[in-house]
Amino acid sequence: MVNDRISDMLTRIRNANLAKHQIVQIPSTKMTRNIVKVLREEGFIDNFEEIGQNLQLYLLISLKYKGKKRHPVLTSLKRVSKPGLRVYANHKDLPRVIGGLGIAIISTSQGIMTDRNARYNNIGGEVLCYIW
Repeated sequence: MVNDRISDMLTRIRNANLAKHQIVQIPSTKMTRNIVKVLREEGFIDNFEEIGQNLQLYLLISLKYKGKKRHPVLTSLKRVSKPGLRVYANHKDLPRVIGGLGIAIISTSQGIMTDRNARYNNIGGEVLCYIW
């Protein structure tokens, strides 16, 4: 049994990305679905689809590569807030990942969004992960 679904999702995506797989399958929860939506909106993944197998829902994520040598678009994924140590930030203290080149995914009262959107809406929240 996995206690931290977000870390499990990031690890599966990271491993599939390093092995240059085209698709990766992760268990579907409301939180992972929303994080994947943000990744698609920001252009880090191609697309995703929700499928059901044996009463369990999964997300099939198609990863994005560039060039003929298939360089991954996702360079790194880092979990920030963990079950043992939650990390929160208000709208003034939201982190900038690599000077704005990457994104921080924030869980706010308005839903899951990027640090840029949270800063624009003047809301803070839990810093889930950094992606660049």
